[in-house]
Amino acid sequence: MEVRDFPFQLRSAVWEITLACCFRCAYCGSRGGQARENELTTVECLDVARQLADIGCRRVSVIGGEAFMRPDWAEIVGSLTKRGVKVCIITNGFRMTPHIISELKRVKIESVAVSVDGVREIHDAYRQKGSYERALDTLKTLAEAKIPVSVITSLRADNAPLLEQLYRELEKLPLFAWQIQACSPMGNAGDNGVSVRFDAREVLRFVDRVAPTAPFMVGVADNIGYYTPEEGRVRGVQGACFEGCAAGLTTIGIDSIGNVRGCESMYDERFIEGNLRGRTLWDIWTAPDAFAYNRRFTSEMLTGACRTCPHGEICAGGCRSYNHFTTGRLYENCLCAR
Repeated sequence: MEVRDFPFQLRSAVWEITLACCFRCAYCGSRGGQARENELTTVECLDVARQLADIGCRRVSVIGGEAFMRPDWAEIVGSLTKRGVKVCIITNGFRMTPHIISELKRVKIESVAVSVDGVREIHDAYRQKGSYERALDTLKTLAEAKIPVSVITSLRADNAPLLEQLYRELEKLPLFAWQIQACSPMGNAGDNGVSVRFDAREVLRFVDRVAPTAPFMVGVADNIGYYTPEEGRVRGVQGACFEGCAAGLTTIGIDSIGNVRGCESMYDERFIEGNLRGRTLWDIWTAPDAFAYNRRFTSEMLTGACRTCPHGEICAGGCRSYNHFTTGRLYENCLCAR
């Protein structure tokens, strides 16, 4: 079968190239810190990059851990970009150096996203003292180097009420975008009992209010929503609406030892569809029973309030990952602002 003939076209991927990280954040979903003993080798990673391009993937977000702690990160990224795949790297911004800046430009990175969790006190409390300033310095340094840079903020109970304060800090910076997402109680967040509940409706109202005049694009991720009066104005692109979880439909996640999931936020072994050391990406992607939770979705699978929602057939119950880690019910979203 030709790639173009398969009914599900892979368009994007999130690739965790290492679990090594200079932090051990209390809410880290992947429990980053130490690299796994059996992470994919350089040769294996280069082959994965080839497979991603061959299958038609056009955009890859490279993550960790902390991606820059893997010595061959630039070789991996370069193997994607030379094949026409656009790459963004998500970083904590703590280890930026002139050499990394030079390599980012050499491999023609599309953009870099820096995690900023709140104002200084909030951000430093979950990482380490001084990490907030280092993150902001990285944002400025990247922008000065003409590398497009954005911020990603993961909301919890403690930082969601302080979005206005964080915005007043970020609006001074040369960003092109700010993505606001919900922190899921997986990994360290679940282990440590981090309180992740917040008022999603208030977040949507905040974004709707500041986005029209913000000096950069402001939007919420796919795990916040859905179909409130603000829908169509809060997803970063005017008129964009949530059309259901894309895991296994147009996107995948790959971890540092080669496991493939529909989404890298579905960080649970039950969602592993296969491993790239034993099967090709094409074989995993096209397997008859692969990603059945989404590929075989029907509105009859919705539960709770989602079952009677007039938008249920399109929304499909929201973010599968957030649903799984909050309630265990894939087709019912407890954070839905409706």
